[in-house]
Amino acid sequence: MAKIILTGDRPTGRLHLGHFVGSLRRRVELQNSGEFDEIFIMIADAQALTDNADNPEKVRQNIIEVALDYLSVGLDPAKSTLFIQSQVAELCELAFYYMNLVTVQRLQRNPTVKAEIALRGFAEGAAEGDTTQRQGIPVGFFTYPISQASDITAFRATTVPVGEDQEPMIEQTREIVHKFNAVYGETLVEPEILLPENAACMRLPGTDGKAKMSKSLNNCIYLSDTAEEVKKKVMGMYTDPDHLRVEDPGKVEGNTVFTYLDAFSRPEHFSKYLPEYASLDELKAHYRRGGLGDVKVKRLLISTRCSTRSANAAATTRRASARCTTSSAKARPRPAQRPPKPWRTSVRP
Repeated sequence: MAKIILTGDRPTGRLHLGHFVGSLRRRVELQNSGEFDEIFIMIADAQALTDNADNPEKVRQNIIEVALDYLSVGLDPAKSTLFIQSQVAELCELAFYYMNLVTVQRLQRNPTVKAEIALRGFAEGAAEGDTTQRQGIPVGFFTYPISQASDITAFRATTVPVGEDQEPMIEQTREIVHKFNAVYGETLVEPEILLPENAACMRLPGTDGKAKMSKSLNNCIYLSDTAEEVKKKVMGMYTDPDHLRVEDPGKVEGNTVFTYLDAFSRPEHFSKYLPEYASLDELKAHYRRGGLGDVKVKRLLISTRCSTRSANAAATTRRASARCTTSSAKARPRPAQRPPKPWRTSVRP
């Protein structure tokens, strides 16, 4: 069986470091590993409309931004197929058929769906005039795990690299595959989830210390941020609220700056930027016993992030070049990427 990857992002805004450590960095590694026969990376504009139907222009404009972020981190169209979800009409058709295989109760039990509904402020019983909650849950948003299952199975994906918060979604896809195959015969491929290898990258918190980096919470460091913007955001990061003076003992656990250092620092960063420490473990030990200020730790993180950006100095050039290429090509129609023919013959009545 061919080894196939399918993954992607909703174009609701620029991509940030949470996307990078949770999936993008791994995608580039997988793309360059040579282990997979095909890699499909989707810009999920149809899914983005499920909670942005009143602002389609936002989704339309961010398709380009997400594509540019993809190119800037090293995703290569010569090695991976980048495509726009809405350009493959069969995906919506397949999702329609899958809806007959999933109950409302099962969707309600999906923890990712519940978390996303709460994050976006949807509520079925919101009071008249209540501006803190959005009136009702759009059906399209409620059923987006089914749409996601359609995307994965249409391309016969064997592997789906995502963050740990998406595990319930992949499990829901596997349930749909089991049900479909039981009713219609062995047709669909059951996908496996591929989680980040670094535990610190499973879920990168926001700069304010909240559990998730989110555009809606305004706590992101974007891939397209300048070095000055990164510096400003890092210097304002949440640390240990009880670490008021340099001499005070500090907590590393739950300290956002150290979580980011876990995700980004490498041994060579210490010899270059902070030679008095041999490793991150030594830095943590000093912070715990006191005598190390937050500013010094934040400056190391800034150097680490700037170093990472400098190591990929071509990213900015690629991004600018891609913008020019994309702008000039927008008027040229391109054939949409279609799912493999076996899918089409197996699900049509």
